[in-house]
Amino acid sequence: MPDSDVTALLEEFAGGNAGALNRLFPLVYEELKRVAHGQMNRERAGHTLDTTALVHEAYVKLVRHPPRVRWESRIHFFAVAARAMRQILVNHARARGRAKRGGDATQISLDEAVVMPEARSEELLALDQALERLEAMDQRQSRVVELRYFGGLTIEETALVLGVSAVTVKRDWTTSRAWLHREVRESLA
Repeated sequence: MPDSDVTALLEEFAGGNAGALNRLFPLVYEELKRVAHGQMNRERAGHTLDTTALVHEAYVKLVRHPPRVRWESRIHFFAVAARAMRQILVNHARARGRAKRGGDATQISLDEAVVMPEARSEELLALDQALERLEAMDQRQSRVVELRYFGGLTIEETALVLGVSAVTVKRDWTTSRAWLHREVRESLA
C-alpha cells in the first residue's frame, strides 16, 4: 500500500469527504489486523474480543470520533489506531475487573515474553495506570511505549511520528520500559 494513497485519503476525509473512508479501509485493513493481532497475543485466552472485532471497533472509533489533529501520514494514522485499540482493550479489562475482582497477579513483561493468561486483564490495567503516571511525568516517553508496545512501530517509525531521532527513541524506550516494569510490579504486589 503506497503511503501517499493512504495519506491522500486521510486528507480527503479530514477535508469532509466521508466517501474517502470507504476507499481507505481496504488499504489499511491488513496492517490494522497485524497491529491488533500483536495486541491480542498479549491478552488472556478466551478474550471476548478477537483480532477482527478489535480492528472493527478501533476503526469505528476512529471514524466516528476522529482525532482533533489532522492525520499527517499513514504512520500517524496507525499510531492513533494503536492508541484506540489500547483504549478498547483497557475498557474491556476494566469491565472484566468490575465483574470479577481478585485473583493472583503476575509480573508483566514489556518484552515478547508470555504472561499468565488469567492475570492479563489486571496487568493491562496496571500498565495503563503506570502509562498515565509516566505521561504526567514525560509525555514523549509515554508515547514511545504506546507506539512501540501497543502499535508495533519500529524505532524509526516511532521517531518519525514523534519528530525525534532514532537514538532518542531508543533511549526513551529503554528508560521507560525499566520504569514501567518497576511500577507495574509494585502495583501488582
